[in-house]
Amino acid sequence: MISKQPTGQRLLLEELPDRWRRLREAGPLRYDETQGVWQALDHATVATVLADPATYSSDMSFLAPTQADFEIFTQGNFVAMDPPEHRKLRTLVSQAFTPRVVQGLAPRIEAVCARLLDAVADRDRFDLVDALAYPLPIIVIAELLGIPAEEHRLFQEWASVLFGGDQLGEAPDMADLERALEAIAPTVREMNGYMLDHIRARRAAPGDDLTSRLIAAEVDGVRLGDQEMVGFVALLLVAGHITTTALLGNAVVTFDRHPGADSALREDPARIPAAVEEVLRWLPPFPELGRRVTRPVVLAGQEIPADTLLMAHLGAANRDPARFDAPDVLDVTRNPNPHLTFGHGIHFCFGAPLARLEARIALQMLHERFRMLAIPSYEDIVHQNPAVIIGVRELPVEVGRP
Repeated sequence: MISKQPTGQRLLLEELPDRWRRLREAGPLRYDETQGVWQALDHATVATVLADPATYSSDMSFLAPTQADFEIFTQGNFVAMDPPEHRKLRTLVSQAFTPRVVQGLAPRIEAVCARLLDAVADRDRFDLVDALAYPLPIIVIAELLGIPAEEHRLFQEWASVLFGGDQLGEAPDMADLERALEAIAPTVREMNGYMLDHIRARRAAPGDDLTSRLIAAEVDGVRLGDQEMVGFVALLLVAGHITTTALLGNAVVTFDRHPGADSALREDPARIPAAVEEVLRWLPPFPELGRRVTRPVVLAGQEIPADTLLMAHLGAANRDPARFDAPDVLDVTRNPNPHLTFGHGIHFCFGAPLARLEARIALQMLHERFRMLAIPSYEDIVHQNPAVIIGVRELPVEVGRP
């Protein structure tokens, strides 16, 4: 992954960490006058916020205008729930999404990855996102849910609308958010209808898939209803791939900019798991998590009133010198690596093991297939809107085979 471009050229994926570093230098907590929100910036403060859902609530519904399509979707969106509702849905998915299930997916991930790379076997240039980073995790999670994987282009379109952020600037205000919600409502409606049909079909004829197991699972004698499961399954499908998509693209760009790291991984593939963790620390796909302060509280010496919006900044926390040695140096051997990219506390990302497994397999297979993988022109990279997700939308690469 050695680029032909001069290393002095700046990329958005390099400018963002510089911004996060400047934020971090402001101290553990700062008030953003422009957006009217508090920002937690160091590792300890962010971890404190994420570990206390009673004080720092994940329920941000007060910010969004009422919209019927989103109300259906949010019924099963346990990422935005607090206990005790969160516990019920989290427990259900934990029953059906066990470490054994995830690890058992490794052969299938390898097979899908091989098939996708076979499709570009006769090409010296291709878009890595279109060829691998998007379809691989979508196909895997769709098959896991019992949803036809051949429809992955439809799911990709949904994700593009939901996470594209085309209606948003880098510092969106409430008017921007309302316009964005109105624009994506038809997509959410289509997704809701599709998921409801799928759930009803599985309830009528259960199979050996995650959706069927979720239908059968219960907590305290209670099972999910169809409407409750719509947002639940949609969240698994969409959120179940977008992090891996961003992670793979970010890894390829990062290693292209740090050829020494890429060479080290080629010499010793056993380093790939640690390298994946370092890319996650370096460029968290979702660098900020919003929380609502439920009661007056003193945080990092500052008094914060109730019903205040507070952003836990993972990007800044992941480069806190009090927690990481040489935080602004990419170190693919870093150990330990207590980054907060997958969250902390009760909302720690349950899909983290799957994202890690997919990234490890994909990166190792890229190294095995290609003796050289380079980004011929950084000008051809299309970035995602960093206000929504840190990643690339298009990533043309040039490859050389053994």
